[in-house]
Amino acid sequence: MADLLHVWDTFWAIPHIRAWLTAGWLLYLAWLGLWIVLQKREPAATLSWLISLAALPYIGFGIYYLLGPQKITRHRARRRRHRASLSHESEGSGDDSVELRTLAHATTGLAPTSALDVRLLVDGGSKFPALLEAITKARDHVHLEYYIYCPDRTGTALRDALVERARAGVKVRLLLDAMGSKQAKSRFFAPLIEAGGELAWFHPAQPWTLWKRPWVNLRTHRKIVVIDGAVGFLGGINITDEEDERLRDDAYRDLHLRVEGDVVRALQEVFVEDWAYATESRDFVGDVVRAMPPLEPGPIRTQLLSSGPDSPWEAIHRLHVGAIHSASKRVWLATPYFVPGEAAMMALTSAALGGLDVRLLVPKMSDSKLVTYCVRSFFDDLLAAGVKVYEYGPRMLHTKAMLVDDHLAIIGSANFDHRSFRLNFEASLLFDDADVAAELAQVIERDFASAPRVRNDRARPLLGARLPEALARLMAPLL
Repeated sequence: MADLLHVWDTFWAIPHIRAWLTAGWLLYLAWLGLWIVLQKREPAATLSWLISLAALPYIGFGIYYLLGPQKITRHRARRRRHRASLSHESEGSGDDSVELRTLAHATTGLAPTSALDVRLLVDGGSKFPALLEAITKARDHVHLEYYIYCPDRTGTALRDALVERARAGVKVRLLLDAMGSKQAKSRFFAPLIEAGGELAWFHPAQPWTLWKRPWVNLRTHRKIVVIDGAVGFLGGINITDEEDERLRDDAYRDLHLRVEGDVVRALQEVFVEDWAYATESRDFVGDVVRAMPPLEPGPIRTQLLSSGPDSPWEAIHRLHVGAIHSASKRVWLATPYFVPGEAAMMALTSAALGGLDVRLLVPKMSDSKLVTYCVRSFFDDLLAAGVKVYEYGPRMLHTKAMLVDDHLAIIGSANFDHRSFRLNFEASLLFDDADVAAELAQVIERDFASAPRVRNDRARPLLGARLPEALARLMAPLL
């Protein structure tokens, strides 16, 4: 202890040390501030970063280097080439004059399309059997992309099904997010590789490339499966026992989709570009194109929404806000994480103030206390505008869906927050179909029955609610 005190005293005895430290801190602030300002993000987010990092001299540089906003620009042209190699204009809808579909086409590069069949799969107990059944029928290829893949009972069952198909000569490609699926080590998938399947990791850690800024904060949050180019799965359910109510009483409440028809081609396009991007190889694209069956237009108007940090347009964000503005009757939103920006908050409150039936369904307690408090910090403004807010209590609500009027529905992987809208690679489906909308309405109505409505006169103690919510709200632009 004495030695440490001696070192401390010796350090402060250096001539003009305080002046040097002050100058270094000011230079640090100027350099880091210039870097952050040049990102041209929202003023609130920029100021949040500046204030937070000013209090962390030098350490703040490392935090921003790892977790600060990033844009993937170097690979945009490559990703566009992969999309152009596979895409074709859908002949099923021909309805680009509709504003939302035109907006979706312009911001995603994916043409409007259609579906022959759409099935809503509520919870893992519906999704996993349907997925395994479809995989057993695969004859040419199975393409899968997931954020979370756990080596538990659910993950093992899926792996074994993929191994069986790979041994039968089916081409299996599995793309996993390196952070979200970090529990599933490569050795877990050794049987799949030995059977002829392929495994790739999205944005793996590369500590040896110190000159490259790591993409710790940019993840693929998509849950996509394409089987023989004819059957597709998409939604919010990951591969884990935590999302199977047959295995766990506290399994997440969630929603997934099984689709057939021309829309599967769009799912294939997104998977192909992600696989090519992650593996830096496009040799397989020709094989995928040749394996795509002719897909007939269907009666269900559908549009795949894909977004990520490789595009400046925030397509899924824009489509949510645009759909809310188009509403004339109701807007029902279910999301596990509700951290809206100014545009989304304005759209929701304006709809409610205009007399529409606006409802928000969120979990009573999410998997993060910080997020829970942040979500609740928006309740007062929502309630004042007339939005009906419900907190789902039996399990963690993980459903990501929005219903507008009696014909528009958006279902997919994107949460209603900054991370999903700007940082993650996401995929959702926009439906313009009364039957799909009606089925989604039934799903959400059942959840309302298990979700007490938030009241204006609820107990809100200073230390237990108001102060934590206010402090968490400060972190909203960073969540």
